[in-house]
Amino acid sequence: MEKNKVLIIGAKGMLGQELMKVFKKDKDYEVFGWDREEIDITNEKEVNSKITKLKPKIIINATGYNAVDKAEEPKEFLLAKKLNGKAPGNLAKLSAKISATFVNYSTDYVFDGQPEIPEPAGCTHSCGTCALHENFVPEIGFDEDAKTNPLSNYGKSKVLGEKEVKKNGKKYYILRLSKLFGKPAKSEAAKRSFFDVMLEAGKKNKEVKVVDEETSCFTYAPDLAKKTKEIIEAKKPYGIYHVVNSDPCTWYEAVLELYKQAKIKTKVIPVSSTEFPRPAERPYYSALINTKLNPMRSWKDALKEYLKK
Repeated sequence: MEKNKVLIIGAKGMLGQELMKVFKKDKDYEVFGWDREEIDITNEKEVNSKITKLKPKIIINATGYNAVDKAEEPKEFLLAKKLNGKAPGNLAKLSAKISATFVNYSTDYVFDGQPEIPEPAGCTHSCGTCALHENFVPEIGFDEDAKTNPLSNYGKSKVLGEKEVKKNGKKYYILRLSKLFGKPAKSEAAKRSFFDVMLEAGKKNKEVKVVDEETSCFTYAPDLAKKTKEIIEAKKPYGIYHVVNSDPCTWYEAVLELYKQAKIKTKVIPVSSTEFPRPAERPYYSALINTKLNPMRSWKDALKEYLKK
Protein backbone atom coordinates (compact mmCIF):
# COMPACT_ATOMS: atom_id res chain seq x y z
CA MET A 1 0.00 0.00 0.00
CA GLU A 2 1.24 3.47 -0.90
CA LYS A 3 2.31 5.53 2.09
CA ASN A 4 0.97 9.01 2.81
CA LYS A 5 3.64 11.61 2.08
CA VAL A 6 3.78 14.26 4.79
CA LEU A 7 5.97 17.36 4.56
CA ILE A 8 6.85 19.13 7.82
CA ILE A 9 8.30 22.61 7.28
CA GLY A 10 10.24 23.91 10.28
CA ALA A 11 11.33 20.38 11.20
CA LYS A 12 14.07 21.55 13.60
CA GLY A 13 11.79 23.82 15.66
CA MET A 14 10.28 22.99 19.05
CA LEU A 15 7.02 21.85 17.46
CA GLY A 16 8.53 20.61 14.19
CA GLN A 17 10.79 18.05 15.88
CA GLU A 18 7.78 16.63 17.81
CA LEU A 19 5.71 16.40 14.61
CA MET A 20 8.61 14.52 12.99
CA LYS A 21 8.63 12.01 15.88
CA VAL A 22 4.86 11.49 15.88
CA PHE A 23 4.57 10.88 12.12
CA LYS A 24 7.78 8.81 11.84
CA LYS A 25 6.43 6.38 14.47
CA ASP A 26 3.56 5.54 12.12
CA LYS A 27 4.49 3.21 9.26
CA ASP A 28 1.62 4.57 7.13
CA TYR A 29 3.56 7.78 6.53
CA GLU A 30 6.59 8.74 4.49
CA VAL A 31 7.92 11.79 6.34
CA PHE A 32 9.93 14.67 4.89
CA GLY A 33 11.31 17.30 7.27
CA TRP A 34 12.52 20.59 5.82
CA ASP A 35 13.96 23.56 7.65
CA ARG A 36 15.40 26.90 6.51
CA GLU A 37 18.37 25.14 4.88
CA GLU A 38 16.01 23.25 2.55
CA ILE A 39 13.36 25.88 1.82
CA ASP A 40 12.71 29.62 2.07
CA ILE A 41 8.94 29.84 2.57
CA THR A 42 8.92 33.53 1.61
CA ASN A 43 10.16 32.60 -1.89
CA GLU A 44 6.96 31.61 -3.73
CA LYS A 45 8.79 30.35 -6.82
CA GLU A 46 11.04 28.05 -4.77
CA VAL A 47 8.09 26.83 -2.67
CA ASN A 48 6.00 25.99 -5.75
CA SER A 49 8.82 24.21 -7.57
CA LYS A 50 10.15 22.11 -4.63
CA ILE A 51 6.79 21.12 -3.13
CA THR A 52 5.14 20.35 -6.50
CA LYS A 53 8.07 18.03 -7.23
CA LEU A 54 7.64 16.25 -3.86
CA LYS A 55 3.82 15.91 -4.21
CA PRO A 56 2.99 15.50 -0.49
CA LYS A 57 -0.54 14.55 0.64
CA ILE A 58 -0.14 16.65 3.82
CA ILE A 59 1.80 19.90 4.31
CA ILE A 60 2.37 21.12 7.88
CA ASN A 61 3.83 24.58 8.35
CA ALA A 62 5.52 24.65 11.76
CA THR A 63 7.62 27.72 10.96
CA GLY A 64 6.91 31.33 11.79
CA TYR A 65 8.16 34.64 13.09
CA ASN A 66 7.76 34.75 16.89
CA ALA A 67 9.90 37.66 18.14
CA VAL A 68 6.86 39.41 19.66
CA ASP A 69 8.64 42.59 20.82
CA LYS A 70 10.98 42.90 17.86
CA ALA A 71 7.98 42.87 15.51
CA GLU A 72 7.11 46.38 16.76
CA GLU A 73 10.04 47.67 14.66
CA PRO A 74 8.88 48.60 11.11
CA LYS A 75 11.47 46.43 9.27
CA GLU A 76 10.78 43.44 11.51
CA PHE A 77 7.01 43.87 11.10
CA LEU A 78 7.47 43.56 7.33
CA LEU A 79 9.37 40.31 7.89
CA ALA A 80 6.69 39.04 10.32
CA LYS A 81 3.98 39.75 7.72
CA LYS A 82 5.98 37.83 5.10
CA LEU A 83 6.62 34.79 7.32
CA ASN A 84 3.33 34.67 9.27
CA GLY A 85 1.01 36.17 6.65
CA LYS A 86 1.93 35.93 2.99
CA ALA A 87 3.94 32.68 3.15
CA PRO A 88 1.15 30.56 4.77
CA GLY A 89 -1.24 32.00 2.15
CA ASN A 90 1.06 30.84 -0.65
CA LEU A 91 1.43 27.40 0.95
CA ALA A 92 -2.36 27.14 1.27
CA LYS A 93 -2.78 28.09 -2.40
CA LEU A 94 -0.25 25.48 -3.51
CA SER A 95 -1.85 22.84 -1.23
CA ALA A 96 -5.21 23.49 -2.89
CA LYS A 97 -3.58 23.18 -6.31
CA ILE A 98 -1.99 19.78 -5.57
CA SER A 99 -4.98 18.65 -3.43
CA ALA A 100 -2.97 18.33 -0.22
CA THR A 101 -4.23 18.92 3.32
CA PHE A 102 -2.59 22.03 4.80
CA VAL A 103 -1.97 22.76 8.50
CA ASN A 104 -0.93 26.16 9.82
CA TYR A 105 -0.51 27.36 13.42
CA SER A 106 -1.78 30.57 14.99
CA THR A 107 -1.87 32.14 18.45
CA ASP A 108 -3.95 33.56 21.30
CA TYR A 109 -2.32 36.92 20.49
CA VAL A 110 -4.90 37.38 17.71
CA PHE A 111 -7.28 38.46 20.52
CA ASP A 112 -7.43 41.70 22.53
CA GLY A 113 -7.69 40.16 26.01
CA GLN A 114 -11.27 41.27 26.65
CA PRO A 115 -13.51 38.23 26.24
CA GLU A 116 -17.29 38.43 26.49
CA ILE A 117 -18.55 37.06 29.82
CA PRO A 118 -21.20 34.40 29.10
CA GLU A 119 -24.54 34.48 30.93
CA PRO A 120 -26.50 31.39 32.01
CA ALA A 121 -29.20 30.17 29.62
CA GLY A 122 -32.48 32.01 30.24
CA CYS A 123 -30.83 35.10 31.77
CA THR A 124 -32.93 38.25 31.14
CA HIS A 125 -30.56 40.66 32.96
CA SER A 126 -33.21 41.48 35.62
CA CYS A 127 -31.60 39.96 38.69
CA GLY A 128 -34.14 40.85 41.40
CA THR A 129 -35.36 37.28 41.92
CA CYS A 130 -33.09 35.37 39.54
CA ALA A 131 -31.26 32.31 40.89
CA LEU A 132 -29.67 31.32 37.57
CA HIS A 133 -26.26 32.68 38.58
CA GLU A 134 -26.06 30.80 41.90
CA ASN A 135 -24.20 27.72 40.68
CA PHE A 136 -23.22 29.07 37.27
CA VAL A 137 -19.48 29.14 36.62
CA PRO A 138 -18.87 30.63 33.17
CA GLU A 139 -15.97 29.49 31.03
CA ILE A 140 -14.21 32.73 30.22
CA GLY A 141 -12.04 33.09 27.16
CA PHE A 142 -12.14 33.09 23.37
CA ASP A 143 -13.69 30.28 21.36
CA GLU A 144 -12.84 29.45 17.74
CA ASP A 145 -15.43 31.91 16.34
CA ALA A 146 -14.51 34.87 18.57
CA LYS A 147 -13.69 38.11 16.76
CA THR A 148 -9.97 38.72 16.35
CA ASN A 149 -8.59 42.09 17.45
CA PRO A 150 -4.80 41.90 17.94
CA LEU A 151 -2.93 44.39 20.14
CA SER A 152 0.57 43.82 18.73
CA ASN A 153 2.21 43.69 15.30
CA TYR A 154 2.99 40.02 15.93
CA GLY A 155 -0.73 39.37 16.53
CA LYS A 156 -1.59 41.33 13.38
CA SER A 157 0.83 39.22 11.31
CA LYS A 158 -0.84 36.02 12.59
CA VAL A 159 -4.34 37.36 11.79
CA LEU A 160 -3.06 38.14 8.29
CA GLY A 161 -1.89 34.50 8.02
CA GLU A 162 -5.31 33.20 9.10
CA LYS A 163 -7.03 35.40 6.48
CA GLU A 164 -4.60 34.36 3.72
CA VAL A 165 -5.04 30.65 4.49
CA LYS A 166 -8.85 30.99 4.49
CA LYS A 167 -8.77 32.95 1.24
CA ASN A 168 -6.37 30.65 -0.64
CA GLY A 169 -6.85 27.23 0.95
CA LYS A 170 -9.38 24.45 0.45
CA LYS A 171 -8.46 21.55 2.74
CA TYR A 172 -6.89 23.46 5.64
CA TYR A 173 -6.64 23.47 9.44
CA ILE A 174 -5.64 26.56 11.42
CA LEU A 175 -4.60 25.45 14.91
CA ARG A 176 -4.35 28.18 17.54
CA LEU A 177 -2.05 27.57 20.51
CA SER A 178 -0.48 29.64 23.29
CA LYS A 179 2.64 29.62 25.47
CA LEU A 180 4.31 26.69 23.71
CA PHE A 181 6.80 24.66 25.74
CA GLY A 182 8.78 21.50 25.17
CA LYS A 183 12.21 20.15 24.37
CA PRO A 184 14.47 22.98 23.12
CA ALA A 185 14.53 23.27 19.33
CA LYS A 186 17.50 22.06 17.27
CA SER A 187 17.23 25.22 15.17
CA GLU A 188 19.66 27.96 16.24
CA ALA A 189 17.12 30.68 15.47
CA ALA A 190 14.53 29.28 17.89
CA LYS A 191 13.55 30.78 21.24
CA ARG A 192 13.80 28.85 24.51
CA SER A 193 10.52 28.14 26.24
CA PHE A 194 9.40 30.13 29.29
CA PHE A 195 9.82 27.11 31.59
CA ASP A 196 13.44 26.56 30.52
CA VAL A 197 14.26 30.23 31.13
CA MET A 198 12.59 30.17 34.57
CA LEU A 199 14.28 26.89 35.58
CA GLU A 200 17.65 28.50 34.93
CA ALA A 201 16.63 31.68 36.79
CA GLY A 202 15.43 29.61 39.77
CA LYS A 203 18.73 27.74 40.02
CA LYS A 204 20.80 30.95 39.87
CA ASN A 205 18.78 33.28 42.13
CA LYS A 206 17.34 33.31 45.65
CA GLU A 207 14.26 35.14 44.42
CA VAL A 208 12.65 35.90 41.06
CA LYS A 209 10.02 38.45 40.05
CA VAL A 210 7.30 37.15 37.74
CA VAL A 211 4.35 38.94 36.13
CA ASP A 212 1.07 37.89 37.75
CA GLU A 213 -1.00 38.83 34.68
CA GLU A 214 -1.66 37.67 31.11
CA THR A 215 -3.85 34.68 31.90
CA SER A 216 -3.87 32.10 29.13
CA CYS A 217 -3.24 28.41 28.50
CA PHE A 218 0.04 26.57 28.01
CA THR A 219 0.56 24.17 25.10
CA TYR A 220 2.94 21.21 25.38
CA ALA A 221 4.63 20.60 22.01
CA PRO A 222 4.36 16.75 22.07
CA ASP A 223 0.61 17.01 22.92
CA LEU A 224 0.07 19.50 20.09
CA ALA A 225 1.93 17.26 17.63
CA LYS A 226 -0.22 14.22 18.58
CA LYS A 227 -3.41 16.29 18.37
CA THR A 228 -2.41 17.62 14.93
CA LYS A 229 -2.12 14.05 13.62
CA GLU A 230 -5.43 13.09 15.28
CA ILE A 231 -7.28 16.01 13.67
CA ILE A 232 -5.98 15.12 10.20
CA GLU A 233 -6.71 11.38 10.60
CA ALA A 234 -10.19 11.95 12.06
CA LYS A 235 -10.95 14.05 8.93
CA LYS A 236 -12.33 16.81 11.14
CA PRO A 237 -14.19 19.57 9.28
CA TYR A 238 -11.70 22.07 7.87
CA GLY A 239 -11.32 25.35 9.76
CA ILE A 240 -10.01 26.77 13.04
CA TYR A 241 -9.28 24.69 16.17
CA HIS A 242 -7.99 25.66 19.60
CA VAL A 243 -5.35 23.18 20.75
CA VAL A 244 -4.15 23.99 24.26
CA ASN A 245 -3.61 22.14 27.52
CA SER A 246 -6.33 22.65 30.14
CA ASP A 247 -6.27 25.09 33.11
CA PRO A 248 -5.48 28.72 32.22
CA CYS A 249 -3.05 30.54 34.53
CA THR A 250 -0.81 33.60 34.82
CA TRP A 251 3.00 33.53 34.37
CA TYR A 252 3.40 33.80 38.16
CA GLU A 253 1.08 30.84 38.85
CA ALA A 254 3.00 28.82 36.27
CA VAL A 255 6.36 29.49 37.97
CA LEU A 256 4.95 28.53 41.40
CA GLU A 257 3.91 25.16 39.94
CA LEU A 258 7.21 24.74 38.07
CA TYR A 259 9.32 25.30 41.21
CA LYS A 260 7.04 23.06 43.27
CA GLN A 261 7.44 20.20 40.78
CA ALA A 262 11.17 20.80 40.27
CA LYS A 263 11.71 21.16 44.05
CA ILE A 264 13.34 24.60 43.67
CA LYS A 265 13.21 26.69 46.84
CA THR A 266 13.61 30.10 45.11
CA LYS A 267 11.13 32.74 46.31
CA VAL A 268 8.67 33.85 43.60
CA ILE A 269 7.45 37.45 43.82
CA PRO A 270 4.32 38.43 41.86
CA VAL A 271 4.61 41.77 40.03
CA SER A 272 2.63 43.88 37.56
CA SER A 273 3.58 43.92 33.88
CA THR A 274 4.65 47.57 34.37
CA GLU A 275 7.69 46.19 36.23
CA PHE A 276 9.00 44.76 32.92
CA PRO A 277 8.03 47.24 30.18
CA ARG A 278 8.03 45.62 26.74
CA PRO A 279 7.48 47.19 23.30
CA ALA A 280 4.55 44.91 22.34
CA GLU A 281 1.25 45.01 24.22
CA ARG A 282 0.00 41.62 25.39
CA PRO A 283 -3.62 40.59 25.96
CA TYR A 284 -4.50 40.67 29.67
CA TYR A 285 -6.69 37.55 29.38
CA SER A 286 -6.46 35.27 26.34
CA ALA A 287 -7.47 31.76 27.41
CA LEU A 288 -8.47 29.76 24.34
CA ILE A 289 -11.72 27.82 24.69
CA ASN A 290 -11.83 24.55 22.77
CA THR A 291 -15.39 23.69 21.67
CA LYS A 292 -14.58 21.27 18.84
CA LEU A 293 -12.19 18.65 20.27
CA ASN A 294 -11.82 16.42 23.30
CA PRO A 295 -10.11 18.45 26.06
CA MET A 296 -6.37 17.95 26.48
CA ARG A 297 -4.76 17.12 29.82
CA SER A 298 -3.78 19.86 32.27
CA TRP A 299 -0.53 21.70 31.54
CA LYS A 300 0.57 20.64 35.06
CA ASP A 301 0.53 16.97 34.03
CA ALA A 302 2.31 17.82 30.79
CA LEU A 303 4.93 19.78 32.77
CA LYS A 304 5.48 16.77 35.04
CA GLU A 305 6.22 14.65 31.96
CA TYR A 306 8.50 17.33 30.52
CA LEU A 307 10.55 17.65 33.72
CA LYS A 308 10.99 13.86 33.88
CA LYS A 309 12.35 13.82 30.35
